[in-house]
Amino acid sequence: MKAVFPDFGSLGPADLDLSALHQTLPGIRLFASSTPGEARERIAGCEILIVNKVRLDRELLTANPALRLVCLAATGSDNIDLQAARELGITVCNIRNYCTASVVQHVFGMLLSLNLRLDEYRRLLVNGAWQRSPHFCLLDYPVRELAGRSFGIIGYGQLGRAVARVAQAFGMRVLVSQSLRTNADAGANDTDDPVLERRDFPELLASCDVLSLHCPLTPATRHLINAETLQLMRSDAVLINTARGALVDGPALLAALRAGRLGAAGIDVLPEEPPASGNPLLEARLPNLLVTPHIAWAAREARQRALDEVVANIRAFLDGEADNKLS
Repeated sequence: MKAVFPDFGSLGPADLDLSALHQTLPGIRLFASSTPGEARERIAGCEILIVNKVRLDRELLTANPALRLVCLAATGSDNIDLQAARELGITVCNIRNYCTASVVQHVFGMLLSLNLRLDEYRRLLVNGAWQRSPHFCLLDYPVRELAGRSFGIIGYGQLGRAVARVAQAFGMRVLVSQSLRTNADAGANDTDDPVLERRDFPELLASCDVLSLHCPLTPATRHLINAETLQLMRSDAVLINTARGALVDGPALLAALRAGRLGAAGIDVLPEEPPASGNPLLEARLPNLLVTPHIAWAAREARQRALDEVVANIRAFLDGEADNKLS
């Protein structure tokens, strides 16, 4: 059975255990990366295809009549024409909840770094400010406790709930947006969240000290955080985005940070990745802006779980019981 993974390098496989993959698909061809032209050539004639971000449009799917299964090494499926896959009888499966712990720790890693002003204090030490201080400590930048502050969440699925639990452990009040509930949220049982407070979206923005985004990117959520909604937020609030880059209007965010209308922002995702054509957030060099290269999901354990779930989906398909089907 011919199988191909044209962007295998996106999983950072050097430190992963690949034995289950090779046992399940002997002879699978693994490529670190593929241009669109290379992907077209490499996919030709394959029956099982594993992809992360490689785009599979109707034309490419139609050109491969032997293709039976597409396994996404990710949750998001916007790079695949699912309607075309359904019409062509191609099963598409994704993976879910594999990186929750990794994302949660990244959210709070960014929040703590910004709240504790770690970059600024590190620069003071590098410049010798502590050695020259007349006191035993430096207090150049104010630091606040998280306990007692409000933590707002937009998108209360698996990730949102996990982030909420950690926020509560810090002694924070958790506020969840009521007006943007996804289908997954609609059936949620809030009895497990005794200190949870639901708020309308505008009220949530005005009430929270920290806002963390965990919702999907849809036409309704594109540029959810924009010049208008940023005006509703507190001037010392912190925005964290580990979800999708286009949820935030980058130039509007930058303007708010520079004008002092927002306290700080931690951004792990951008609308274009990699940002080959540049992005103003990368060039800003602001002390209250922390940008990381889409690594919230990328703890080694999370990447191993991602690969293991892909293998589990393939085995289920071969056994006639496809899991996590999207088409």
